[in-house]
Order: sequence, then C-alpha cells, then structure tokens
Amino acid sequence: MLFGLYGAVSDLISLDLANALLFTAFAVTWTGARVFDQRKPQPILLFGGAALWLIACRIPALSGWDVRVLLSSGIITTYTWATAYEFWRARDEALVSRWPAIFMLFAHGALYLLRTPFGAMLPWLPTSDQVFESVWMTVLSFEALLFTIAIAFILLAMAKERTEHRHKTAALVDPLTGIANRRAFLQDGEAQLKRQAADPRPTAVMLLDLDNFKSINDRFGHAVGDRVLEIFAEVAGRCMRRIDLFGRLGGEEFAGLMRDITRERALAVGEDIRARFAEATRDVDGRPVLATVSIGIVLSYDAALDLSALLAQADRALYRAKDSGRNRVEIASIELILDRVKRGAADLLAATGGRASAAKSMAKSAAKSAA
Repeated sequence: MLFGLYGAVSDLISLDLANALLFTAFAVTWTGARVFDQRKPQPILLFGGAALWLIACRIPALSGWDVRVLLSSGIITTYTWATAYEFWRARDEALVSRWPAIFMLFAHGALYLLRTPFGAMLPWLPTSDQVFESVWMTVLSFEALLFTIAIAFILLAMAKERTEHRHKTAALVDPLTGIANRRAFLQDGEAQLKRQAADPRPTAVMLLDLDNFKSINDRFGHAVGDRVLEIFAEVAGRCMRRIDLFGRLGGEEFAGLMRDITRERALAVGEDIRARFAEATRDVDGRPVLATVSIGIVLSYDAALDLSALLAQADRALYRAKDSGRNRVEIASIELILDRVKRGAADLLAATGGRASAAKSMAKSAAKSAA
C-alpha cells in the first residue's frame, strides 16, 4: 500500500518506511526459521536491516538510486539466505519438505542479488533503460508472488511432517526411560534377525528383570521406583554398543539384542550391567535402594529362529537366574539346542504315525550330542 502511494506522499513514507517494513518481514521469516529449529531469536538482528536502511536514507552520500538498489537488494538477499541456512543447518531432522524450502529461499535471494549489478550499471532515465527496469521489476514482482504462495505451502508441509514424525516417534519410545518400547523393540528386532539369512552372525538376546521391584515401590514410593527404572535404562544403554537394540518390554522388564557377538562378550555385557546397576542404586535421591537385576541370555546361530522363540529361551534363563538367588546372569544356549531337538523329535513322531520309540531314541541321541 505504501509503495502504491509513491508520488502522492513523501518518499519518507512511500519508500523509506515501506522498505523498512519489507526488510522486517524478511527478518521475521528468518527468525521463524530459527524458532522452528529450536534456536533463540536475535532481536537486534531482527530489526537490524530496517535500522540500517533508515539510517542510510538519512545520509546524503547514500541517497543515489543505484546505491539504494544495492543496499535494499543486499539486505533482502542476506535475510533470505540466512533463512535458507537456518533450515540447512538443521538438515539432520528428516523432513522431506526441508530441501525444497532451502532451494526456493536460495533461488529467491539469488534473484534479488541479480538486481544489484543491473541496478548499478543501468541509470534511471526516461529512455529504453527505464523500460528495462520496469520489465525487471515486473519479473521480481511476479516471482515474489509465486514465492510467497509456494513457500507458505512448503513451510506448512514442514510443520505437518514434524508433527507426524513426533507422533510416530512417540509411539515407538518409552516415555519414562526414553528408550525403545515393546513395539519398537520387537519391530526392529525382527528386522535385524531377517538379516541373518543373508549374513549369518551369532546373535544374543538378553532379557533383564529388576529384582523385587514391587518392594522398591512399596518401601520408597513410585517416584523412586521410576527413578530406578531411569537409572537402569541409562546404565544398560552405556554398557551396550550403539549398534545393539535395547528396549523396555513393560514394567520392570527390559530386553536387548546384540548381533555379531561371542558368548564370552555377551556374558561380560550382562555382568557389567548387573554390577554397575547395583552400584548406581546404592543411593537414589538420598535413599539406600540397593536394587539388583537378573539377566537371562540366549545365543543363536540359526537364521530360522524368530525373536519370540529367542525371547522365550531367554525367559527360561532369566527364571533360572531368579531361582538361583537373583542378581545373576544365566545363559541358555544349551537349553535352546535341547528345545530344538525336542521339537524335532515331536515332528518326527507325528510324521511316523506314532512310532514313539524311534523318535525317543533319536531325541536322546541328539541330546547327548548337544551336551
């Protein structure tokens, strides 16, 4: 509106103030990009472009048209490219619309920058040059209109993608401990085990259960109990490798999956978790909780086994650790072999139509070999 009043009102309103508002609008867009990616606004820089323009307009040496074109184009390009940079520096967040926004902002700033050399080379005269300047301004105005519409849709898409991503992440993360929940662990665990078919590696599945956790809640309250769960998640996460899966199945029960690991290393990880957790809970918020954990581990070299079967075997080892006095680690690799032998014998029994003696003999022979 102020630009449209050019000639009817003073240049202070139609040009100086109008451009100051325009530069502030670009600055607000840049500030919005910072806030979108969880960075603090910069109030001084927010109004820096407008202040620079108003000061420059008061300096007689900078009153020439070419100088004003250079200055205004530079301010707009700076804010636009700064916005593109804010989105680019946060590119680790997987938002599909982020890259089109970066491209459009960079292109928009570049187009304004092209105005600078033309503004410096072409004088404002009532000749064909004025027609060229008019055409150039028409191009800029048309591009600005398209840019405004397109960037609005793209930024809206970015916000929508972020909301959907957060909802999806929240559905796969345990809210108390911040690690994978049961759904995420089972989903990612099955995906990792499927790789066994193409690339067989020894895999360890670990089931971890805090000992007498109900008594901790009863003695110290649920707040302390929650803190104990958080401590355990932190301790176990530090003991495991970054490539390992670790999640909370529910309550005080946790699970881990470690690929390409030896029996000795899996046992060492379990013992490390057990010892560090006992040490970390000697004092929880000023209270001697002294919590412990029992761990059951199963080792598999078979690509055909699914995660539920491995968890069942780890559960057997876990209960053996509980029955043996708690606060210990048990490995169920031999039990896994025996279980497979029994299932094979049962299948043979069904296939031979009741010849139980043959199946029983085979089962005993295989069990001896396994032992």
